[in-house]
Amino acid sequence: MIDERNLVERLIRYDTSRADDLVAAAGFVKGWLESREIEVRDHDHNGRPVLVAEVGSRQSGAPCVVFHGHLDVVPGQPAQFEPRLEGDRLIGRGAYDMKGALAAMMCALKDLEEQDAVKVRLVCVPDEESEELDERSTDAVVAAGLGGDFAITGEPTNMHIGVQAKGVLVMRIVVHGRAAHSSTPWLGDNAVLKAIDVFRRIETLPFSRESSEMFDRPSINLGRIEGGDALNKVPDRCEMAVDVRYLPGQDPGEILAQVRAIPGIDVKRTFIHPPVTVSPTDPYVRALREAVARATPDTETLSVGRDGASDAASFIEAGIPAVEFGPAGSGHHGPEEWVSLSSLVRYRAALGDFVRGLPAWLERGDAGTGLTAIEGGLA
Repeated sequence: MIDERNLVERLIRYDTSRADDLVAAAGFVKGWLESREIEVRDHDHNGRPVLVAEVGSRQSGAPCVVFHGHLDVVPGQPAQFEPRLEGDRLIGRGAYDMKGALAAMMCALKDLEEQDAVKVRLVCVPDEESEELDERSTDAVVAAGLGGDFAITGEPTNMHIGVQAKGVLVMRIVVHGRAAHSSTPWLGDNAVLKAIDVFRRIETLPFSRESSEMFDRPSINLGRIEGGDALNKVPDRCEMAVDVRYLPGQDPGEILAQVRAIPGIDVKRTFIHPPVTVSPTDPYVRALREAVARATPDTETLSVGRDGASDAASFIEAGIPAVEFGPAGSGHHGPEEWVSLSSLVRYRAALGDFVRGLPAWLERGDAGTGLTAIEGGLA
């Protein structure tokens, strides 16, 4: 039996917020799979490594399921790349988002190599956390015909099934003021202070008060602010990055129009990433639900809306059903990020059970009763 703990600990030790460690970690993943006689194809995407490995059916027309994971993490302190165990919790940068899920997916891929009814494709990407939002390696993978029939991306969901995710509208906003000497700030108009006021106005615009079935509100974050070019000068220009996670059903163009109506600003650049919505009665989702229910009999299986966006949208845009489904844990992007080791075992088992039971579900084709929906906030 392959030990998920040892594998995820190895992955955590790579600081994959850095390019060199990202390449080294991809080399480790490739070597681990190849040492278990699983062929791996590596691709270059803007200088970063993308890995694709397949097991299972080689028959034309067989269903193809994609296990999608990412190696990159947000930056952390050096100590966060030294994993430590506290009871069932494995703590470290990326443990929950999403090296734990990736390690379990790698193990599940090996578990499934002997079955011949379903093709299982592992796609490991290096740029899910990247700020370079315009060119995603997952988009390239899907465009190359490697999207399969159904995709599971291992984002944090606490063993629930994410059938909805908010869209992303990122705006780089320039706020204009008037310069003056710092000794007489009342003669100027401080652009940095104005930018804070602009952000507070954005938080109160009509779109911010809307809700949906799975979300009580959009998410609005001031991610970066830069202004001023001299200590002894009232800044006359400030640029900020505002990240809006908008609801399925909301129009990002309308949100943008509301923001642009605020006086004294220019929206310099925008990026729009669509929301994710998959029917909970899709047969692939139903099959996954049953597998998760068997792996976690003491926990209700839920469909959830996730506040965070993910590469699942790349599959959805191509017409491929995709969900977010990951192990239990907490604290991703924070100082005490952790994943449950016992959850990784259940997660791996659920993935294997899902693939093995999928052909029967596809033959039945019944929609069933769906999943129980709960509100967003697990992202």
